[in-house]
Parts: sequence; C-alpha cells; structure tokens
Amino acid sequence: MTGLRERWRLKAMHTIQERALDLFDEKGFGAVTIDEIAAAAEVSPSTVYRLFGTKEGIIVADEFDTMSEAEIAEMVDPHDPVESLLRSVRADESTGEEPAPADKGPWRRVRYHFTEPSVRMAACASADRTSRRLLPLIASTGKFTETQARVATNALTFGYFAALEQWYLDGGDRPIADYVEDGLRPLRALWTSDDGPA
Repeated sequence: MTGLRERWRLKAMHTIQERALDLFDEKGFGAVTIDEIAAAAEVSPSTVYRLFGTKEGIIVADEFDTMSEAEIAEMVDPHDPVESLLRSVRADESTGEEPAPADKGPWRRVRYHFTEPSVRMAACASADRTSRRLLPLIASTGKFTETQARVATNALTFGYFAALEQWYLDGGDRPIADYVEDGLRPLRALWTSDDGPA
C-alpha cells in the first residue's frame, strides 16, 4: 500500500506536469519559467526542482523512474519484455475513449520529446537510465551474453522511443500501442526464440 507521503508526491508531480503542459501549450516551452509553473501548480519553486530537477525533467519524468527493483521485476517479464511494455502502454491508453491526438490527452507531453531539442536530450538520457535499470533483469535469464543483454535492452528502450516518435510524426491519431507493437515486432524474436546466446 502506498503511504501518504508517496501519494502526496505522486499527486504533486501530476499536478505540476499538467500545469506545466498548460503553460507550455499556451506560451511555448522556452518562454515558461519554473517560477511560473510553481505558481500555476500552487507549490514552491523548490518543490518543482526537488521533484523534477529541470523543465525538461517535468516532461520526461514518469513512474518508472522511482520504481524499486522489486516493482520493476514484478512489472517486466524478462522472458518477454516486449509484451510487458505493450501491456503497460495499453493500460495507459485504456480510457474507453477514442485515441486522443498527440496534442491532447494523457500523451500530450510526448510531442515535446520531438519538438524541443533539450527535451529530446533529456528523454534519451531517461531511456538510457531505463536501459541500465532493466539490464540486470534481462541478463538474469541467462539467455544472452553480457554484451547481448546490453544491446537487447537498449534496442527495447530506444525502440520504444522510436515508436513514440513515429506515432507523433503520423499525427498521434492512432493508438500508441499499435506503433509499439509494430515497431518492436522484430525484437520479439530475441526473447521468443529457444536459441541460447549466439
């Protein structure tokens, strides 16, 4: 069960992200300050810095960043991480409504990954951190050499990023899961094959 402090932190993060996106959409990413974001979210600037570090961090931060190793192991099947990722994307998209365009709905922050160079750099750094957190789990199967596990894990995380980019470039009017499933299809063979390391 999530403690009161953790629930407050998650609620504050969500509020800050939403108010920041409202401001970015209205004024442009570069024109908005942390002070303005803090005022709109009714928190102190130090809270914004403590929770996100930077404006770019507001865009790229998600729940995975703060998950424990045990929570990651529970969420990700190392024998089929592609399916685990797809399940997560589908759960995030399952609102019962038509897919929202790239500039609306729960995925509206994604477009900043591909329109703001500093956010793209932060997103790539975040994907790298995700890869490093997933690597021990992927390597634990014994299916890959250390190098293969590193390459496969990076292909998974950066492949997901590339699928998001294609979704954005296509206008974001179809489910992201369709793009993730299509884009990561070639990687499925890495985990579904009965072959050991090459």
